[in-house]
Amino acid sequence: MILTKHFEMCTLSIISKQIKGSLFKKTRISTLQRCITGVSEESKRQNDLFVAEQKRQKELIGRIEKIDVSYDGPPENAKLVMNKNLSTPYDCAKHLGSTVLNKAVVALLNRETLWHMHRPLPDSCTLELLHYHLPNPASVNKTFWRSCGFILGAVISDAFKDTVRLNLHSFPSPNVKTGSFVYDVQLSLDDWRPTKQELKVLSIEMIKFCQQNHPIECLNVEKDIALDIFKSNRTKLSKYPTLQLITVGTHVDISRGPMIPNTSHLGRTTVTNVIKLDTDIPGDPIYSLLEDRARTLNSGRIPGSQGTETEDHTFASRVVI
Repeated sequence: MILTKHFEMCTLSIISKQIKGSLFKKTRISTLQRCITGVSEESKRQNDLFVAEQKRQKELIGRIEKIDVSYDGPPENAKLVMNKNLSTPYDCAKHLGSTVLNKAVVALLNRETLWHMHRPLPDSCTLELLHYHLPNPASVNKTFWRSCGFILGAVISDAFKDTVRLNLHSFPSPNVKTGSFVYDVQLSLDDWRPTKQELKVLSIEMIKFCQQNHPIECLNVEKDIALDIFKSNRTKLSKYPTLQLITVGTHVDISRGPMIPNTSHLGRTTVTNVIKLDTDIPGDPIYSLLEDRARTLNSGRIPGSQGTETEDHTFASRVVI
């Protein structure tokens, strides 16, 4: 298995009319760094709806019930009394010390079910906290690279100027053997061939975003809530059989499985290439951005009917360790 925490490769599939001048919000040409003035109105609207629904669901819990959580792992096994539907694996890790908390990538419940670190526990359980240095890190690898694609989408969603029409499509299942991750994006740019400066801007913004240590949270929602959040991007809802949302910063997306607990798990990330993809999706063309060691196309699923989605779309993915 391949695991890289400090030098990640990203593939951004983009659907695209070339416009003159810089594509990005304010860019200092001398340093190639963009000064972000704020998130887009659409990102803010989606985030506000997510936060409101999250608050509403918590208020419905009512009387707090206790559950027993049996932690199995270093530095020693422990019995924890936590709050049902409120406490998360991350909350449990806080009781186990900073070393355990900082190492944890994804939880494993009852020795069979992967669980997002910030997802509330619904009942008493046995808890293991998986990390990067396991003898068999397959589940951790997949969680890490899946999260990379999701975070790339968060950065891209607010990177371009308002004159560029952008539609986030999806982040294909990670192919960890390539050491890269993917996000499919539609842009109103014909035959976009980004300069080195533009790619560097994207790389810098990805690094800056991750250094802010944003938590990654999740939430199950009813279909009407999802329809409201993604009313300007119905492609999202047409692709996913479940309505489980994931958020980082102000970016809201639909989950493809458990994620890392926060963005500090990513290290150096460099976007270095754009590859136009062949797809049956109507509208603008699709491209793919790659990082330094991945100048050839990541073999992740190409959007549209060309390919079959095999990854579980739930936060709780059953695994064998």
